[in-house]
Amino acid sequence: MPISKGPQAFPRTEFLRRLAAVKSEMTRREIDAFLISDAHNVTYLTGYTTPSGYVPQGLIVLIDEEEPTFILRQMDAPAAIHQTFMRRENVIAYPEALIGTPNRDGYDTIIDFLHEKGLAGRGIGVELEDLRSQAVAKLRARLPVARILDCSNTVTWIRIVKSDLEVAIMREAAAISDAAMQRAAEVMRPGLREADAVAEIVGTLARGANGKPGTRIAGICLCSSPRTGTSHIRWSEDVFHQGSQINLELGGVRHGYAAGLMRTFSIGEPSERLRRVHDAHIAGMEATLETIRPGVTCSDVANAFYQTYEKHGFKKESRCGYANGIGWLEPTASFQKGDMTQLKPNMTFHLMLGNWFDEDFGYMISESVRVTDSGVEVLTNTPRKIFEL
Repeated sequence: MPISKGPQAFPRTEFLRRLAAVKSEMTRREIDAFLISDAHNVTYLTGYTTPSGYVPQGLIVLIDEEEPTFILRQMDAPAAIHQTFMRRENVIAYPEALIGTPNRDGYDTIIDFLHEKGLAGRGIGVELEDLRSQAVAKLRARLPVARILDCSNTVTWIRIVKSDLEVAIMREAAAISDAAMQRAAEVMRPGLREADAVAEIVGTLARGANGKPGTRIAGICLCSSPRTGTSHIRWSEDVFHQGSQINLELGGVRHGYAAGLMRTFSIGEPSERLRRVHDAHIAGMEATLETIRPGVTCSDVANAFYQTYEKHGFKKESRCGYANGIGWLEPTASFQKGDMTQLKPNMTFHLMLGNWFDEDFGYMISESVRVTDSGVEVLTNTPRKIFEL
């Protein structure tokens, strides 16, 4: 039997609204077709979340067609039919014989489609940064008279301002983040393996919160003494010890949207150094949250943290946050000096105030936040404290 259409996270009108924004940008750039290969942008425009982009695939937005066309390998086509809002006929499967072959691959099917649509000599937008050099060379060789325009990050910048429907999903993801962080505080203790703590965290990230399950397990960073000077390391084979500090970063996920959350734990009484660092971060976070509102720049937000933080005797070299949403990090705006992106309502950010001082000492705290009409909404709701275990 044919696979059925699955439950949709958003109504059809929401996807058409997003596509209209993309087509407006296409008109401005005078392109008739837009080949999208970034997996997060595909999710944004279709609802597809299956991780199949390790082989050639592409979403093609045509300026004069309401729905895009998704071309991907045969074994993944049923997932596209099931997950996306699109009609079945707009999902095109290329044969498995094109996987692992040296000369022809899925990009040939994509190029054949462009030829069939009479676009071989027209303006075609491509996310060149997301394609391998061989794929780019094939596009240029088989579309020699087309005007190929680099449109990398075009859709990503459109994504930076969320709809109210997206914000609602972000809130659901944030609730899962909070539940997972609370579960970590419940289970971590001396003698427990880091791996066993992560297993409990993963279980909560999957079960979700408020009746809304997690739909993907995002990367978890967990480190305990003496590895707290690392920022993105995974868990180890070690066990927690009395006196250990534990840094944890996780994120709940709903329909591709992730809400990052970081906290620091101490088994036993925290050191004096850790307390001073924590107090400085809390002061900096409060100053930052007071600064976030429409019209200010990302640089303004970063400076609010840095100036307050430095008054407490500390310095942070890394940025203070970044746009978040589908796939966790959106590579657009950052809370860092010199980023003049102006904040708008419904932009969402991971306000990431982690700092790593020495090879064996660092500290983590963060929130996922939304810019409101007049200020900021903190989406995550975990206490801003050093969790003493």
